[in-house]
Amino acid sequence: MHYADYKTILSPQNGMNLYRGCTHGCIYCDSRSKCYQFDHDFEDIEVKRDAVKILEQQLRKKRRPCMIGTGSMCDPYIPLETELQVTRQSIEVIERYGFGLAILTKSARLLRDLDLLKRINERTKCVVQTTLTTYDEALCKKIEPNVSSTRERFEMLLRLKEEGIPTVVWLCPILPFINDTEENLLGLLDYCVRAGVKGILNFGFGVTLREGDREYFYAALERDFPGVKQQYIRTFGNAYSCESPNNAALMAVFRRECKKNGILFQTDDVFRYLWTFESRQQQISLFE
Repeated sequence: MHYADYKTILSPQNGMNLYRGCTHGCIYCDSRSKCYQFDHDFEDIEVKRDAVKILEQQLRKKRRPCMIGTGSMCDPYIPLETELQVTRQSIEVIERYGFGLAILTKSARLLRDLDLLKRINERTKCVVQTTLTTYDEALCKKIEPNVSSTRERFEMLLRLKEEGIPTVVWLCPILPFINDTEENLLGLLDYCVRAGVKGILNFGFGVTLREGDREYFYAALERDFPGVKQQYIRTFGNAYSCESPNNAALMAVFRRECKKNGILFQTDDVFRYLWTFESRQQQISLFE
């Protein structure tokens, strides 16, 4: 871990990454790609000095409240968060100033901050997002070794449902020749249905690989999935997008099950839901 100075926390699109780097060890992690210009080891977490103070300064300057997003590049609930609580303090600021929150994590550590999430959702909208890729628990621990298991994330979704907090699942990436099966997909969709998720984001069944990410991924394949690296090289070469040979069949199942269960699945619809700010107070006043 090390600290670094930053002038801003929020992006122009109102997203933020409080940490830079990750220790979850997911074998497919795009954030490892060289295009993101990490100048330190990916596991050497960079903490943005005075992040909470800078965030508060930026929120004060906004003319109207909106949704604030976090977790797209680096998970806000890495183990270090237990000690530093930068994420919790940032959510406290978001709640204090009346902004909404769209937070993405693979960790059930999020439930530590359930009190804050509930308070935000009572005033506006708090949407918790999580990634689900692998229904089989043993396989999950190979692909995503240091995060909450798929079952633990499902149980987190159930708890959030009980508390009335809406959820969205990122169903990606699905790795060709590893977990791109109908059995895996149906297991994950069953979890989504039972958890009452609002929407599911899926960009096709496959994985993207770039320089930096590809090397880490291939090393994991050689270690844990003998022969699969060679399948990737034969099938995809150096392509950025590695689409599963089963993509069309899996996509048909995905769309059918989402339609049947009333789950948003068109990408534009899900993102529109995530980023549309809502005021519960205004809604209540209409009926008073």
